[in-house]
Amino acid sequence: MSTTNLNIPSRPPSNAASASRDLVGFSIEQDQWPDWAGSSSPNTFWINALNNLKTLSGLPTRIRIGANSEDHTDFSPAVKIVQTIFPAISTTVPYPEATNITVGQGFYDLAANLPSGTPVIWGVNFGENNLTAAYLETVAICNAFKSSTIKSKGVALEAIEIGNEADLYSNNGHRSSNYSINDYVPQWTTFAKNVTTTASKLMGRKVPLQGLAFAFSTRNANGFSAEAAIDLGILGSSAGKQIKQISQHHYSGSFCTGSAALLQDLMTKSAIRSNLTFFNSDIAAVQAVGLPYVLGETNSYSCHGAPGVSDTAGAALWALDYLLYATQIGIERVYFHEGIGYKYNFIQPVTLTRSIRDGTPLASPLPPHIQPAYYAAVIVAEAIGTSGRTSVAELNTGNATQVSAYAFYEGSALRRALFINLHAYAGGTRGFAHFSLNGTGQMTVKRLSVPLANATAGVTWGGQTYETSDAKVSGALKVQHVPVSGGVDVHDTEVVLLSFN
Repeated sequence: MSTTNLNIPSRPPSNAASASRDLVGFSIEQDQWPDWAGSSSPNTFWINALNNLKTLSGLPTRIRIGANSEDHTDFSPAVKIVQTIFPAISTTVPYPEATNITVGQGFYDLAANLPSGTPVIWGVNFGENNLTAAYLETVAICNAFKSSTIKSKGVALEAIEIGNEADLYSNNGHRSSNYSINDYVPQWTTFAKNVTTTASKLMGRKVPLQGLAFAFSTRNANGFSAEAAIDLGILGSSAGKQIKQISQHHYSGSFCTGSAALLQDLMTKSAIRSNLTFFNSDIAAVQAVGLPYVLGETNSYSCHGAPGVSDTAGAALWALDYLLYATQIGIERVYFHEGIGYKYNFIQPVTLTRSIRDGTPLASPLPPHIQPAYYAAVIVAEAIGTSGRTSVAELNTGNATQVSAYAFYEGSALRRALFINLHAYAGGTRGFAHFSLNGTGQMTVKRLSVPLANATAGVTWGGQTYETSDAKVSGALKVQHVPVSGGVDVHDTEVVLLSFN
C-alpha cells in the first residue's frame, strides 16, 4: 500500500484542457460495414451499444468508415450492397480484411440505420490511384446522405477521407518504393479537387475533408508527417481549404508477426504517455494553422490486437488513461478501430463462429457482445458529462507511479475526479494506493470492478454490467457515499470515479 496526499484544485488549473463530450469515436473497417449497420434491418445490438454512449454524453458517437479496406473498394452499379474477397485466415489474423470489395449504392444507404444525429466520415479509394473509382464512390456517398431517409434521421456526412495511410503505400504495393510526401501532396490535391467539386454539386454545400490519415508521425525515409504536408502547402489549394481536421493513426505496438505482448507493457503509465507525446510536433503544427487534430484510427496492437492483452479488462484501463491523457496534449477526438472479430474491439456486433484469438472453430457460436474495453467509453462519457463545458486536468499522483488521476471541471467548479490504477492484478493479495484528499463535505464513489487484469468478462461499473444479450445496462447501481476527508483507496486494476456534492 502507498499513501499520497493529493490536492485537487477546486478551480481549473492552468493545465486543464477542454474535453469533447464525444471524445470517443469509432473507426469501422469498411469491408464488413453491412454487418455493423445491419443489411435487412438495423443491427440493434450495435445501435444499443452506441445509444448507451449517446445517453451518457448527450451526443451521438462519431463514426469513421474506411481504413485498410478503404483502398480496396470499388463501386459497381450492378452490385446491390457488397461483394467481398477475403484471404485465408491465420492464427495471427483470424479475421483478416478483405482484399477486394465491390460495393453498390445500398452499401452507403445503410447509414440510415445509425442512431439519429450520427456524424459520419467516409473514406474513398486513393490507394489504387484510380480517379474514376474515387469519383464513383463520392457520388454514391452523396446520393445516400442527401436521401430523404438519411436526412430525416439527421445522420450527416461530416467529411470525406481520401485514402488510408498513404505513408505505407510504398510498402503495400499501392505506389513505388520511393513514393514520398512530395509525390503525395500533388496527387492528393488532384483527387481532392475532383472529390470536393463532385460532392459540392451533389450536396448543394461544401463537403469538408478529413486530411492525411497517415500511419506515422515522424518523418520516415519518405518524409511523411502532418508537419511536412502542411509545409508543402496541402492546405493552400481550394480543395485543401476544405480540410476540416487532420487525422493520424497510431497503435501502441504490433502483433502483425505474432510476437508476444505483455498486458502490463500496454498498461504501463509511462508507456501510454510516450506513445502519445510522440505526436507533439505534428499536433503543434496542426494547431498552428487553426485545425483540430484527431487520432482517426487507433487501438492497442496493430493487426487487430494481441490475444490475452487487447481483449482483456486491462485494455479497458489502458484505453481510459490513453483517452484522457490525449486531451492533455491537444488531441480533440480518438477513434478506436473496430472490425468483425478483431481482438481489440470494444464491441463484437455479430455472432462469431471461430476464435478471435487463433481462428479455431468455436464449440458453439458466440453471440454479439461487448468486450471489456467498452467500459472505457462508458466511463469517459460519464466523467466528462453532458454540460458541454467540461475541462480536464491531470493530477500529480506522486509516488503512486502506476496510478493516473484526472479532475473534471464544469465551468469553474470541480465536479468529479477519476483514478486509474494501472498495476496489472494477476491474483493473490490485491494491492492498493490510498489517497488523502483535501476538502470537506461528501462524495459519491463509483468503482470499475475487475476480477483479474486478463479477465475477458465479469467486469462491472458501479455494480452494473453491459455484458448482456442486447448491450443494455443491467443490474442495480452500487455506489458509496462517504466523507471527502476519509480519502479513497484505489486497488490494482481498478478505476474509481469520485463525484463531489
